[in-house]
Amino acid sequence: MSEGRVNPRNNIGKTSDAELVKRLLIENYGYAPELIYIIRGNHQKVYARKPCPLDVGRNDGWLYFGRIESDGIRLTIEGSFLVGPKATKNVIELDDERARRYLAGESIEVNKNLYGWFILKWRSYYLGSAKAKDGRLLNYVPKERRLRME
Repeated sequence: MSEGRVNPRNNIGKTSDAELVKRLLIENYGYAPELIYIIRGNHQKVYARKPCPLDVGRNDGWLYFGRIESDGIRLTIEGSFLVGPKATKNVIELDDERARRYLAGESIEVNKNLYGWFILKWRSYYLGSAKAKDGRLLNYVPKERRLRME
């Protein structure tokens, strides 16, 4: 996201949640899955689900998809699996060693010219998203989901 752009969080409530999430996904990753999106809570968490014509009388089935940040959208591991295969930009492929280190909770080094949110891919797997800043990919793998390195 370039300097001078509006904080996307300022648009929450001014437009539909789905419209805002789809716009951010397309701007950042070049693709937005056809899902129903809602933004909830103080942390601007994005939840998604697939439209279903069957009314089961319950409002569940929401997947934690990502979070609206001040400079874009950060995807969860699950969100990156939904967006990654059709993303046309901002996908970084990691080799085995860097993927292992990232999944263990480390921030890893990248090109100093990269900035913003990126989907991380290892082989055919999507590892979530990371923020590139100052030549590093900042780690957002939740502690309870990290690999234990021996």
